[in-house]
Order: sequence, then structure tokens, then C-alpha cells
Amino acid sequence: MPPSTPRTILITGLGTVSALGSGIDVLWQGLLEGRSGLGPIHRIDATGFRSSLGGDVPDFTAKTLVPKHYRKAVKVMARDTELAVGAALFAVQDANLETRATTDDNPTYSPSRTGCHIGAGLIAAETDELAPAIATATDESGAFRERLWGTNTDAGGNAGMNNLPPLWLLKYLPNMLACHVTILHGCEGPSNTITCAEASGLLSLGESLRVIQRDDADCCFAGGTESKLNLMGFARLDITGRLAPTPTTPTPTTTNASDFVRPFDPDATGTLAAEGGGVVILEEAAHAHARGTTPYAEVLGFGAAQSPPPFPVVDLSHTNHDTQTATDTNESPSDGLRYAIEAALHDAGISPADIDAIVPTAAGIPEPDATEAQALRAVFGDRLGEIPLVTIRPNLGDCQAGNGALQVAAACLCLREQKLPARLHAGTPAPGLDAGNAPARQATLGCMLVCSTSLGGQNAAVVLRHTPPKSPRPANT
Repeated sequence: MPPSTPRTILITGLGTVSALGSGIDVLWQGLLEGRSGLGPIHRIDATGFRSSLGGDVPDFTAKTLVPKHYRKAVKVMARDTELAVGAALFAVQDANLETRATTDDNPTYSPSRTGCHIGAGLIAAETDELAPAIATATDESGAFRERLWGTNTDAGGNAGMNNLPPLWLLKYLPNMLACHVTILHGCEGPSNTITCAEASGLLSLGESLRVIQRDDADCCFAGGTESKLNLMGFARLDITGRLAPTPTTPTPTTTNASDFVRPFDPDATGTLAAEGGGVVILEEAAHAHARGTTPYAEVLGFGAAQSPPPFPVVDLSHTNHDTQTATDTNESPSDGLRYAIEAALHDAGISPADIDAIVPTAAGIPEPDATEAQALRAVFGDRLGEIPLVTIRPNLGDCQAGNGALQVAAACLCLREQKLPARLHAGTPAPGLDAGNAPARQATLGCMLVCSTSLGGQNAAVVLRHTPPKSPRPANT
């Protein structure tokens, strides 16, 4: 049964990995200074793609972050999983928690009362592992044959699938992010993996919020990470037309990579792929205060909804299987995000007038940006132009499942510091949106909205409230 008294949930720790570097200090400092981590891609050879720019996480490996006895496990971690493991450790350190990874016998929370919900994407197999196996499933002409991939007699006992590394599957399952984090930190409470593209991080935070509210845990890890800087992931973004065309051989003296990512600009040409994400620590307020922590923010409300598809769908309830579109139900693709935001505001018990700033998806891709702007206008009306938008995609690139946690981290830092970071924009945002180029500035921030759309139509929104510190945290310079 849920508790008779509603539980207050606080965010007490932030851990981020992004193109600006590892940890929240480098993230916040970069956002304040208006720096971008985007530039030439180093993790893959992007020759032949429309984009040659992106956002690598610099100088990062999980090998230096896990306990010595666990380092062999890093060999079966995809890059996405390594990023999650790093972000989780940084969050634990920031929250001053003791977990299985940091202590032998005295964790802050009982493992059974600690949950974990981490969003993941479609993890792409590494080329040097997949290519040799594919090469053994080709015929005499060099063409790939499906019948030579499986374990059948036609392959002569050397089917392509048999040439994958033995633990290949354990490396690329999306739930491996949460799996390794739960093992390392002793999270034996409710755990889940959400794979809803850009909305994954916020949906995972919402899952953790509900788990603690219904008293199934006192503390949860939540967030998401993803790397799109691999050939398959990069190709997916390229095929969907979401990447901005860039010069074949850009140079730092002639090209600012962030100039290609222009949120809410109708003339923008697309986004830039990146890797990164984050993990946040959620705690029930009484437990957090009892151990003397100073929270970043209170999670005041959460909402989620599905947008109607903008493409034709088949209505199987009709005996003649007529093809219908979203317009047949008088719904707009923006309705899903609007519903999610309205649900979050209702859950928080506040009105749109109480929101002081918004951290939107702001992808820099005209169609989804227009949909997001339409949803925001439907909720906030003419007041939307007065609400500052914190747009971080020109700084960090598109991390897909990692976006939401980075947005939440940015909002938490804004609330703690009562400051809005600098905003990068090389174009002209659509009228009625406070999204243009701007310096960092002080602001009075009570409540902030974080919202996310996704390629598949999933939407999520979170309302965060400023919690005045009882004792000051060390300030970032």
C-alpha cells in the first residue's frame, strides 16, 4: 500500500558525462561560459556521412572508475554502459553516499531499499566485432547471405553468428547499463530499463519518483546515457535526416561546431551526434535530511504521454482495414508533449504561471522543434516569450537517451545557483521564444520545467522546485 502521507522526493546528487567533460563542475562551468564541446569526431571516421562534427566525451574510460576486482567486466561493457557506470559513480560521490562500490559493510541505504532506472538507446555493435562475423556469412561473390548467418549445415559449421565474441549479447543488451550500475552499487530494489529514445532519461526519473512515492524504495539512481558516435548509430541518425550537413574538413579557425545546432530556428539544418548522459540520485526527503545532505531540487511533478503518429497507421478495428492518419482523430503531434506537461503541472499542484524557466529538448531540427514549440505555446500561451529557455544542445550535441538526464542536471544547477547559463545560438529562433544567443545572468528561479520529445513520439515532463539550502554547498567558480 502507498504511504498515507505523500512522500517528498529530492535530487541530492548529479553525475554527468558529456562533450564538455566528466562531472557537473565542468558541465556547469562550460554552460556558464557559453562553451561548446562539439568539434571534429574522434571515435569514428565520419567520411561519407553528411556530418563530420559531433561531441565525444574527452579522456573517459570506466576502467579507472570501477573497483579493481571489477575491471575485467569493463571488457563486456559497450560505450553506453561505460558512460552510465561513470555517471553513476560521479552521482554517488556528489551525493556523499556510501554504496557497495565505496564501502564493504556500511552503505548509506539498505540494498533492498535502493532502486535503479536508467534509460538506454539502441546500442550499436562495434564494427571490429561485427564485421569479421559478417564476412564469414558471404557467398563466393562477397554478397551477404542470411542463410549463412545462422547455425545451419549450409554454412559448413562456420556460420557467421558463430564468429561473434562469446559474450557479445551481454555487451549490447540495453539493460546492461542498469545491470552494471546495480551490481556495482548494490541496488537490489526495483530496477528497470526504458528505451524511448530522447525521452528515456526523463521517463526513467519518473519511474524512480513513483517507486519512492509508493514506498518501494528510499533512494534511486535515475537517468540515461547513450553514444551515437559509432558507425551504426551514426548511420541511423543520418538516414533519418536529423544530422546537420557540415564541411568535409572543418577547421577550428573557420568553423564553430555549435553554429550548426540552432534550436527552434526554422532554417536550421539539423543536429550533431554526440555521446553522454547522466545519473541523478533521488532520495525521500526525511532520509536525505536525516543524513544532513543539501538537495539540489525537489521533484515536484511528473507527466508522460504518447504523441499521435504523424505517419499513416492502420486501424485494425475497421473490418476493411482502412488507412487512417493522426488527423482523423483531430489530434496534433504536439498534443503528446502538451499532455505530458499538463500532467506534470497537475501532479506538482501548480499552474503554468509558476514556471520560471524551461529546459526543453531544443534539438535544432526544424520539425520536432516546431512541434515542441507548439506544445509549449498551448500550455503557456503568450507568456511563453517571457520564459527563458535553457537550450544545451549547441553545447553538448544530441545524446539521445542521455539528453534527459543532462537537461535535469542543467535545471538543478540553475536552481541551486539561481542563475541561467549562457545560451549559444548562431541563427534566429522562431518568434515568441526566448531562445536566442544570451550571456549568463542571475535569475530568481522557483520552479523549472524539463521536457522531452522523442523520435518515436514518447514525451515526458518533470517539474523541479528550488529548495533553499539549510547549509551552503561549496560554490562552483
